[in-house]
This record gives sequence, structure tokens and C-alpha cells, in this order.
Amino acid sequence: MFAIPEQFSNATKANLESQFATLSSLTSKTFEGLEKLVDLNISAAKATLEDASNNARQLLSAKDAHEFFSLSAAQAQPTAEKALSYGRQLASIAAGTGAEFSKAAEHQIVEANRKVISLVDEVSKNAPAGSETIVAAIKTAISNANAGYEQFSKTTKQAVEAVESNLNAAVAQFAQTARKPAPATAAA
Repeated sequence: MFAIPEQFSNATKANLESQFATLSSLTSKTFEGLEKLVDLNISAAKATLEDASNNARQLLSAKDAHEFFSLSAAQAQPTAEKALSYGRQLASIAAGTGAEFSKAAEHQIVEANRKVISLVDEVSKNAPAGSETIVAAIKTAISNANAGYEQFSKTTKQAVEAVESNLNAAVAQFAQTARKPAPATAAA
């Protein structure tokens, strides 16, 4: 008779331990992502300062307006390519961190469902006669919740893929535009 409360107590304890482990893992992944982001930003800031200094030096050495504008146009493409590279690296970091979060969440949900179904099966063994309908309803509710989660997960993955595809298309279009030679300027 006292087995059911003890089973619920053990299941609750195991669930809390699992959630704590997941939270610790997600916190670790968050810090790894932030570390990568900080490294990327520091590298980008250093490169930008170096480039700005070199570009300014080149522009200041221009002998006339035509040379100034030619140098300025020549500097635009490498700058655009570096901005694209930064964007790609940033998207890669975000996608990697997001994938880790999704994987951890999916694992947590699968594990929680397994434990709940196991608990329901164990409790149903000790359930009084006539409660089969209630046990079946609980199992159906769990099954329906799992199906809903799977559909939500599938839809979310499709949406993420569509956003990534659109972003890649926009980046490719921008890169193509950046590679086109600048229009010739009239001599002053």
C-alpha cells in the first residue's frame, strides 16, 4: 500500500536529478558558445582596427581625388567579404549552440517520458480492479503529448532550416554584389 507514494517520491527525485544534470549541461554549452562569441568578436575587433589603420594610411597617401576614390572602392570589397565571414562564423556559433540545446532538450523529454511510462506501468500493476480505463487514458494522454511534441519539433526544425536557407541565399546575393567591380568614376 505504501509502495505507490514511495515510487512517486523516487521518480520525483530522479526527475529533479535529471533536470539538474540537464541544466548543468546547458549552462556549460552556453558558456562555451559565449566563449566562442567573445573570441570571434575580439579577433574581429583586432582585424578591424588593423584594417582601418592600413586603409586610412593608404587613403592619406592618395595624390588626388581620383586615386582617393579608387583606393576607397578597392577597400570596399575586402571589407564586405570580412563582414560576410564574420556573419557566417557568428551563424555557425549560434547554430552549434542551438543544436546542443535542442539535443539536450530532446534527450530530457525522451528520458522523462520513459520514466513516466515506467512509473505508470508500475503503478498500474498495483492499481485496484476497474482502473484499467484510467490507466489506458493516462497512457493515451502521454502518447498524444509525445506525438504533439514530435510534430512541434519537426515544424521547428523545418522553420530553422528555412531561415538558414534564406540567410544563406541573402549572404550569397550580397557576396555576389560585393564582388562586382565598382563603376568607374569620371576623372576630376
